[in-house]
Amino acid sequence: MRHLRIPRRTATLIGVGALLASGLTVAALASPTQALEDRCATLRASVSGQGDNFEALCLPDEQLAALDDSGADLGVGESAGTDNIKLLANLPKQAPFDPETAFNSDLAFQGRYAYAGNYNGFTVYDLRNPRAPKIATQVLCPGSQNDVSVLGDLLFLSTDSRRTDDSCASTASTDGTNYWEGVKIFDIKNPASPRYLKSVETDCGSHTHTLIPSKDGRTAYLYVSSYSPSATLVDCQPPHDKISIIKVPLRAPQTAAVVAEPVLFPDGGYPGDPARSASATSGCHDITAYPSKDIAAGACMGDGVLIDIKNREKPKVFNTVRDTVNFAFWHSATFNNSGTKVVFTDELGGGGGPVCNPTVGPEKGADGIYDIVGKGAGRTLQFRSYYKIPRTQSNTENCVAHNGSLIPVPGKDIMVQAWYQGGLTVFDFTDSSNPKEIAWFDRGPLDAATLVIGGNWSTYWYNGYIYSNEIQRGFDVFKITDRRLRGADLNRFPRVNAQTQENFLG
Repeated sequence: MRHLRIPRRTATLIGVGALLASGLTVAALASPTQALEDRCATLRASVSGQGDNFEALCLPDEQLAALDDSGADLGVGESAGTDNIKLLANLPKQAPFDPETAFNSDLAFQGRYAYAGNYNGFTVYDLRNPRAPKIATQVLCPGSQNDVSVLGDLLFLSTDSRRTDDSCASTASTDGTNYWEGVKIFDIKNPASPRYLKSVETDCGSHTHTLIPSKDGRTAYLYVSSYSPSATLVDCQPPHDKISIIKVPLRAPQTAAVVAEPVLFPDGGYPGDPARSASATSGCHDITAYPSKDIAAGACMGDGVLIDIKNREKPKVFNTVRDTVNFAFWHSATFNNSGTKVVFTDELGGGGGPVCNPTVGPEKGADGIYDIVGKGAGRTLQFRSYYKIPRTQSNTENCVAHNGSLIPVPGKDIMVQAWYQGGLTVFDFTDSSNPKEIAWFDRGPLDAATLVIGGNWSTYWYNGYIYSNEIQRGFDVFKITDRRLRGADLNRFPRVNAQTQENFLG
């Protein structure tokens, strides 16, 4: 893969939605010279198949200049934050996971270990001393995004890029007929020595997956989210309005298989809006489940949905909400502990754009906070407010709402969230209509003159600490000390998969 480095003086990457939010038109993207067209084609090719949803356009100088980053005040190598949060440790990426294109991705936790995805495989960190984490092992197994979840002796790894086969020795494939993508299953009975057990192929691959235990605890179900169908791909044909459900018998994981492919959007879902580059629904990007409440929230590109998961193999959408003004790409979801609210994120610019600035504004590339109103199948999502970090990031920093989790504070709704090169934020949404930031930490850009894809991909709370997988800089550990989080340290969990929420009040 080519390195994703874009000279600031010539061009940068930004999502289409950000352009429109900035008052720039699609027509303005036309290149006056063949040289710029060639350069833009090269840039687009360099992000193809990379990133979370890296939707790229090439911006010449004059269009980049329209994004006001004058308020950005951190330089390369600098960091800042509130007094109540402290970076305790940073463990840089290590070979073979240290190339710039080997992005760190999602995190899962169990016991004293953190399992960290990377485009080249996954790393197991020993958290016995959270202030000095150590690498227990690294498993080389390339295939973006390599999102992870864990349950007991099993680890599940998502592959959302075409590979020559399902082995960890596979290479990237451009063949639209003979290729593999889906979910790999590993035995982690010995966390320091994971063993590859089984693969399950799924249509359109596995961008993300959500682990949902059965009610009797004998089975794990994986709701596999994938999107971007193409008539050129044999197992990813349009319209792809479905998810794949993998059933994993925990005592016989080698028999795991797809048992259902429910169509969540029989009407085709949101058709999209080219005028503002809002994505059409063609599957889901991410689903967060609350198994004890038999409910899930789906962030499905153009739609936010509530899903009844009482029958794990037959999920049913019972409410859909759309934001036809500000949201461009429904990316992820987080319930509050009582299951009466959902925080949805909009990944404006696909994770590759500098959209944290006053030009784009506070309502695009933000969180949307919704109350769940009503009972049973009559429950509906009601919009209450937007939340976006208030700090301006430079035009060489990709910044947008990304992965976060609840902090288990009894009686309050507080979460920590990653914002790529916007760093991390901790905010209180107990009052859904008036969210308030209570802590943050941010670094300066990776490069002052070029946009290098980086920043915090996943930032989660686990047993008293905040852990973050930084795309380029490695694994971070933070400690937050604040009276508003009183009681959070008393809640301990045997495991955390952020897309599988547990009731911390029992």
